[in-house]
Amino acid sequence: MSNLNNHMSKMSDEKKDEILENFQYFKDYLGNKIETGEKLGLSDEALTKAAKGVGDFLASHESPRNREEYLLKELWKVSNDTEKEHLSHILVKFAQQTNS
Repeated sequence: MSNLNNHMSKMSDEKKDEILENFQYFKDYLGNKIETGEKLGLSDEALTKAAKGVGDFLASHESPRNREEYLLKELWKVSNDTEKEHLSHILVKFAQQTNS
């Protein structure tokens, strides 16, 4: 997961703002990354693990920029690791709809 954190840490503030400012854009961005992972042969478990890593990073390093992100951050704060995995899996399924 440190590779993922490294990638996200190096992302410019402008790019992060572009992705996180609008929830639909965030969903589309996540959906595109999931589609790339699927094309590379990543399993649902691997995609969920990556989504959990993104969630952990965002919860620790980014402030919510809209209502949806605020709700996700609050859910993340009260969830244990198992619940975060379930939430991550749901987010993967949610983002996959972007590419349907």
